[in-house]
Amino acid sequence: MNKKEIAEIKKLLLPTKQTISRIAGCYVSAEKEKITTFSQSFQLLEEEEVFKYLEIFRKSLSGTPGKNLLDMNFPNEEEEEGGRQRFLYQLRQSHLEDEDLLNQFYDRVIEGYVTGENYLILLIANAYDVPGKGTDGLEMFDASEEVYDYFQAVVCPVDLAKPALSYDRESASFRSRRRDWIVGMPVLGVLFPSFSGRGNDIHSCLYYSKNAEDLHFDFTDTLLGCQLPLSAGEQKEAFGHVVEQSLGEKCDFETVREIHEALWERQEEHEDDPDQDSLSLPDVRVILSRAGVQEEDLDGLQEAYEENIGKDETILASNVRAKTKFEVHTPDVTISVSPDRTDLIQTQMIDGRKCIVIPVTDEVYVNGIRVR
Repeated sequence: MNKKEIAEIKKLLLPTKQTISRIAGCYVSAEKEKITTFSQSFQLLEEEEVFKYLEIFRKSLSGTPGKNLLDMNFPNEEEEEGGRQRFLYQLRQSHLEDEDLLNQFYDRVIEGYVTGENYLILLIANAYDVPGKGTDGLEMFDASEEVYDYFQAVVCPVDLAKPALSYDRESASFRSRRRDWIVGMPVLGVLFPSFSGRGNDIHSCLYYSKNAEDLHFDFTDTLLGCQLPLSAGEQKEAFGHVVEQSLGEKCDFETVREIHEALWERQEEHEDDPDQDSLSLPDVRVILSRAGVQEEDLDGLQEAYEENIGKDETILASNVRAKTKFEVHTPDVTISVSPDRTDLIQTQMIDGRKCIVIPVTDEVYVNGIRVR
């Protein structure tokens, strides 16, 4: 799912929308015991409860695609009888009205989610009449093409409120406040099926992890059976290994800077296309070529790519290019510049030593002090 598709579903989670049919949940102790479960019509909730629940589910659609919002594709065997995709499909078809399926879902989450605290499993069922779009790209709300039928599940920590004093009106004094168990924002979430191409894609789901570098492999393996992609940090590291291994001695400062420039040029060219952030092996080859790497120096690219990223896997350009700053590190010094001013950093031979050179202007500050 791209940013526009995620945003479209996120808009459904507003109090003004009345499409959510059911909500269900299970409160679990740190010892993996079910404390209580519930299942009811979403329309029967109090107004304040509706606001809180919608805030929780909107949060699980917040973040960056490719970092903490990940498309997960189901292996073919998971779509067969007894597979995990087949189970999620049955749960979706039940619209959360089958208590046995709900309890199986809770059991799978409890089995796969590792934590030392209490938590709440929440699910909602929703149906969305997807508006058609005219040739001008505008939505035609009276021309629905299909119904996107889905459920959304989240896992939220439940923590004991901190001790505090509160004002008691009856005694006109401050007293110790009662410590309640508070539901926090979700740490994990699943949207099934994906809203890919603005329609039902039952072969994939959207997975949310609050921590982009801790994707909870045990949880995804138990509940989804999907292979986790590399995290954002792992993608950046893997791309670096690909460049280093394939270029060898020719992986110099100027070439790496040109690779950075080529990544930014690609981003600018496809700025209006949310689906063009993905990089495959051929894309990486094009980027290195645009950076001035000769074809004969790319003989080891395929082997390096398959070793570090995977034969048919992709990474995201937004995860490997410099965003807010372009950094140069040595053991003792770090130099940071704006990504669009990498031309300010150059290499130069001085007294027989290769040095990194930065032009000095009148606007130089050292520890906040302007120097001349």
